[in-house]
Formats: sequence, C-alpha cells, structure tokens
Amino acid sequence: MIFNPFRKDPFADAALAAYNIIVAQSRHPDFYTDHGIKDSVTGRFDMIALHMTLVFHRLHKGDEQQRKFAQSLFDLFFKDMDRSLREMGVGDITVPKKVKKMGEVFYGLLGAVKDSYENKDVATLADALNRNIYDGEDTANADTLARYAIGQTDHLANQDEIMRGSLNFLAPAQSIANIASE
Repeated sequence: MIFNPFRKDPFADAALAAYNIIVAQSRHPDFYTDHGIKDSVTGRFDMIALHMTLVFHRLHKGDEQQRKFAQSLFDLFFKDMDRSLREMGVGDITVPKKVKKMGEVFYGLLGAVKDSYENKDVATLADALNRNIYDGEDTANADTLARYAIGQTDHLANQDEIMRGSLNFLAPAQSIANIASE
C-alpha cells in the first residue's frame, strides 16, 4: 500500500463534532461561578483537558477503532490549542513551546486521574484535581469537581455514539447529585 499524504482522517468530522461538545461542556458557567475554576485561559484549558480525559477514559476501553478516534480527537485538541495561542498573539517561535507545555500538563492530568476514574475513587481524584487544577489551594471545590467527574464517567460509559460525534454530558449539578446519592 502506498502512503497517501492527502488522505483525509476518516474520523475528522465526528472528532470535530465531539470536540465542540467537549468545549461547550467545559465552558458551563457553573464551573466558573460555583466550583472555583478561574475564568482565564488556564482555567478554560484545565476544564477542556478534564473533559478530554473523561472521553479518553471511555474510549480507552474500546477497540482499535475507538483508540484511533481518540487519537483524532487528541490531534484536534492540540491543533485548537495552537490556533488559540496564535489568535491571542503568541509569537510563532513561542507557540510550539507553549503547546508542548500544554501537552505535558494534559498528560500529567491524564496520568493523575486515570486510576481514580477506573476505581471511582473520589478522594484520590479530588487530591489529583486539587494539585493539577486548583494548585493545591481548594480541597472543597476539588472534591466537588471529583464527584462531578466520577458521575460523568458513569454517564459516558453507556454512550455508544461517541465515534459518530454524538455524546452528551450531564449538567454539573446533576452529575454531582448522582454520585452523592450512591
């Protein structure tokens, strides 16, 4: 088979649709008004990264096609970060360094939350979120965000249309309430 550099990613459209849903959820006002997330570039990046980890956790359990879709979603995420930095006026020489740093932050968060999602361990997840998102300064909101995330993992576990670009998240209060009632 000859490598075709012009071949389109078969998951591109669905990944874009899913990514737009992830970004919309990460911009839910409750995170910024009720859960201590700073409404800043860093805070918004943290929330997109958190929601990406939730979707990756769901896709990681799937087959090879789901992992390829996850890769398309990942690539789109970092292309968007690159584009956003350029729109904010970050210089061409600095953008790759900043995107690399964002990648390190994302992988750090992904590594910190992975086992907590699997084990539904709110306390360990809250500790990881406090370190990674709240800079160790807000254990109460970190606990609430951990409950939200665990509630979303349960909700996403039953969604089979993600690779078609269709997924939905619970509202923050609903996701938190679902965990509190268990």
